[in-house]
Amino acid sequence: MTQDPTSMTNPGAAGASTRKVFIKTYGCQMNVYDSGRMADALSADGYVPTETMDDADLVLLNTCHIREKAAEKVYSALGRLREHKKARAAEGKEFLIGVAGCVAQAEGEEISRREPAVDVVLGPQTYHRLPQALQKVRAGERVVDTEYALEDKFEHLPDPTRIPGKPRNVTAFLTVQEGCDKFCTFCVVPYTRGSEVSRPLAQLLAEARKLVDAGVRELTLLGQNVNAWHGEDEKGRAIGLGDLLYRLADIPGLARLRYTTSHPRDMDDRLIEAHRDLRILMPYLHLPVQSGSDRILKAMNRRHKASEYVALIERIRSVRPDIALSGDFIVGFPGETDEDFEDTMKLVREVNYAQAYSFKYSTRPGTPGADLPDHLSEDVKGERLARLQALLLEQQQAFMHSKVGQTMELLLEKPGRMPGQLIGRSPWLQSVNVDAISSQIGDIINVRINAIGPNSLFAEVAPG
Repeated sequence: MTQDPTSMTNPGAAGASTRKVFIKTYGCQMNVYDSGRMADALSADGYVPTETMDDADLVLLNTCHIREKAAEKVYSALGRLREHKKARAAEGKEFLIGVAGCVAQAEGEEISRREPAVDVVLGPQTYHRLPQALQKVRAGERVVDTEYALEDKFEHLPDPTRIPGKPRNVTAFLTVQEGCDKFCTFCVVPYTRGSEVSRPLAQLLAEARKLVDAGVRELTLLGQNVNAWHGEDEKGRAIGLGDLLYRLADIPGLARLRYTTSHPRDMDDRLIEAHRDLRILMPYLHLPVQSGSDRILKAMNRRHKASEYVALIERIRSVRPDIALSGDFIVGFPGETDEDFEDTMKLVREVNYAQAYSFKYSTRPGTPGADLPDHLSEDVKGERLARLQALLLEQQQAFMHSKVGQTMELLLEKPGRMPGQLIGRSPWLQSVNVDAISSQIGDIINVRINAIGPNSLFAEVAPG
């Protein structure tokens, strides 16, 4: 997906500089956060954002390696940028190309070899060095920096601030944890993002306060395994994500908290208690299970059983009955039988998801799953995915219909398409359209849901 670069940058010391940067972001929410922090870093180098590539002096592709053929898509985009670079060079204008993110980490020098037009390649742990890398590029070097940084990159990034003249962002991401030690056999994250690392409590509280001071009302905590976050409080006591949520909930002006993505093995008692105690913590949980078959879960190295996952959901719902569940599913994992797939369908019916993401298994070179026997045909995987998605869509539509007639709080985030219309998010992360002429972005108002669309809800301002 392409994210609007103007929504995630800090003009910093740009001043009268004419340098402009266009950032194209692929993949996960953490990449969205990383793109914003790269833009923050670039502000110190005199860059300001542009919404169109043609205006840019620097184009950054912040890449994701999770989806199939991710690298090929990046190389295709680089081919188009190469031609644009030639045209700009003929005009005597600078046009630099950078590749960052997980494809950069995985491919490294291969990117420079296959596409000489690329000036800089940076992995997810080194993007704070971007201004220094660009200085080297202007001195005639090509930079490939995919070593895992020894220093804390967050200590080297400028503070996030509001962009003068731009509407404030009332929601923001905050990366609290990076990397993964789980080594699921289908996943490249441990190889592209490294081992699990948690940011210090004081650093997170400071950044959260600055975001709130800049107008943010809702924070989404991010991590490859966000509920694996751990740290120490001011007295040196070990704490986890639940404790962090309690601390963030005390920040004046912060109205909402969310977090993603979680692993079932890291869902501890304190975190479940936070869902019970904190009204600021929204009743929506993304908790991937991937499969409902114990045999396939073992082959995936998930280290939990389907029954344990279902029992965990029951515990969470016992303390927060209105919580909405989201999940991830992979169908057609090597060796998956009809019975294994039916176990997944059974789990989906038992849990009843408000939303979920589902994919056909696709091989990731270098992962253990790539070497497993009994890979399934695309036809079998496609048929199973279609059946699963039909069930998930049925559940999603039922959840949306259940909200019709309800009154709920809505955080207004942006203008709608129609005059006087604003768009906000429900506590359950649904997009809601409402005519709210007397309200403004950043307000939290009570609305009554009166209709549903294909992917959103429609509401009217509730009386009183």
